Amino acid sequence: MFVIKKALSIIFLIIFLISCSKAPISNRRQLIIIPNNTMLSTSFNQYSEFISTNKLSNDKSGNERLQIVGNKIKNAVEGYYASIGKSSELQGFSWEFNLIEAEDVNAWCMPGGKIVVYTGLLKVATTEEDLAVVIGHEVAHAVAKHGSERMSQVLITNFGGAVLTEAIKDKPSEVQAFWMASYGVGTNLGYILPYSRTHEYEADYLGMVFMARAGYHPYYAVRFWDKMERYSASGNTPEFLSTHPTSTNRIKELNSKYQEVVKKHYKE
Repeated sequence: MFVIKKALSIIFLIIFLISCSKAPISNRRQLIIIPNNTMLSTSFNQYSEFISTNKLSNDKSGNERLQIVGNKIKNAVEGYYASIGKSSELQGFSWEFNLIEAEDVNAWCMPGGKIVVYTGLLKVATTEEDLAVVIGHEVAHAVAKHGSERMSQVLITNFGGAVLTEAIKDKPSEVQAFWMASYGVGTNLGYILPYSRTHEYEADYLGMVFMARAGYHPYYAVRFWDKMERYSASGNTPEFLSTHPTSTNRIKELNSKYQEVVKKHYKE
């Protein structure tokens, strides 16, 4: 038994050493065992299936706002990565923004820039700036590969470190459930996998950078999360806050980064 445990420890150490990447800006080390091309192809398949089985919204105004804001954030992300010489990190991205007819106050982004916003969220994110905060935050989760981190943890813990394609082949429904839950698509699954506090703070910070570079003042990030906290306190429990828990500490963190982001990334 001791020999087996020692062997497993060595294997996981090797996996850790060869699989570590770094999150953008923070340079936090990440354990990711899933190749990026596998994440992208799986993402595109899961996203297509979701879109084909859910109702697209006919809200012309909402769709126009989503496309305008989404493309501004997309251009800001691509511009930022180009400015730091890491455009290759976005290789294979195929951006897509869809508004889904549903009362859920929720939004999410899968790897490769595959974004969904539910019409219910537009009742709270009533302005273009509000929507920029949401999309910036969700895109930040994707480009920082937070979902890949969580899926890697799931594979190691539940499937013995099996590669994603093999795990899907062996237990397709179970892996699909983990996948969808990892990206906040938990409405019909009965459970979700909340982002960690580390992931949340990174997404808040990166999201504020992206929206600033897209031309939206970082002030709106602080205002929106305060708005969401008050909305939750009024007795509503939006799905968005289930996967993205807000708090006074989150707003404090945003305030602590505010001046830096304005100085470095915002141009009127």
